[in-house]
Amino acid sequence: MTTPQPISILLVDDDQRFRKGLQTLLDFYNNNGAFRFEIVGEAASVEQALKLAVEQHPALILLDLEIPPSDGITALLRLGELSYKGKALILSAHREDEWVFRAMQAGAHGYVFKDRIASQLCEAIATVMNHEIYLAPEVATHFFRLFHFYAGRSLQACESIHLTEREREVLHWLVQGASNEQIAEHLYITVATVKAHLTAIFEKLKVTSRTQAIVKALKLGLVCA
Repeated sequence: MTTPQPISILLVDDDQRFRKGLQTLLDFYNNNGAFRFEIVGEAASVEQALKLAVEQHPALILLDLEIPPSDGITALLRLGELSYKGKALILSAHREDEWVFRAMQAGAHGYVFKDRIASQLCEAIATVMNHEIYLAPEVATHFFRLFHFYAGRSLQACESIHLTEREREVLHWLVQGASNEQIAEHLYITVATVKAHLTAIFEKLKVTSRTQAIVKALKLGLVCA
């Protein structure tokens, strides 16, 4: 009988103590036969995570969403741009609806609240590695509550913000996670023009970053997720 290959795992969290705790929990799973794994790297930043993902090709990334100065949403989007073939499972203290929704939209294969890791991580890993999405009941509630909220929004907010048609198009692609270059390609305009539209959008939404613009646009129902 052929012994199955261990699951290669990359740990991404800026808290070294949390990564150490994850290792201990994974060791427990390994020792009791839940599954076999090999930790191929640890990262405390998005850039480190992307570098290790390219070099080590882990089958699974255990990813925190708050990784200063960037965030896990950015990591997920950039992994998509790099055509990463593995799975990404979010382990986060963020319980806000927006974080859960954005993480899943950005390409996460599952989401586990950090205070539920001890009871849910084993099942979450097994589910994700079986090519399925893992959302515990409490997480699914957050996700679908916001999904239905966005789906039912009216256009009143869009009219009150006074976005131009082109700004709405740029905002649409921004919410989809497109880079400036990709937005330019989709809309057949220059990157400089995209940047000019984003500047105008940020001013009208009263935000200072792409992530803030995305969250506010979704909250106001300016675009469909």
